[in-house]
Amino acid sequence: MIASPPPGASPAAKNELEEGGAFTPHFDADGLIVCVTKDARDGQILMLAYMNAEALRLTIETGVAHYWSRSRRTLWRKGDTSGQIQKVTEIRTDCDQDALLVTVEPGGDGGACHTGRRSCFYRKIDTGDFPAKLVFD
Repeated sequence: MIASPPPGASPAAKNELEEGGAFTPHFDADGLIVCVTKDARDGQILMLAYMNAEALRLTIETGVAHYWSRSRRTLWRKGDTSGQIQKVTEIRTDCDQDALLVTVEPGGDGGACHTGRRSCFYRKIDTGDFPAKLVFD
């Protein structure tokens, strides 16, 4: 299992976290880490999901994106039902290792959203009015 750094880590440990070579992802209190997924072809953000330690391990070991469903409370391999399997080309972590950026080659129709769209981010917020409204791209 991948362990998180201890809370209140010393400055030396903080420096190792931010500048060192050890991958020590920091999971939240629910055992999850946020994961942004983007398309390797054009860099478009496809989705935001969460991983637990098992999903992260399986993603690294298999090269296929696995996530943790917070609503269903279960592990899932992206594409098992939709055909949109995501082949991982790169995984990055942010400076304090509490977020992941996963670059993928999406399979199937190239989509990622359960609504059938390519990206889960298919609406923008129109801030010209209050209350703000959603506008479809």
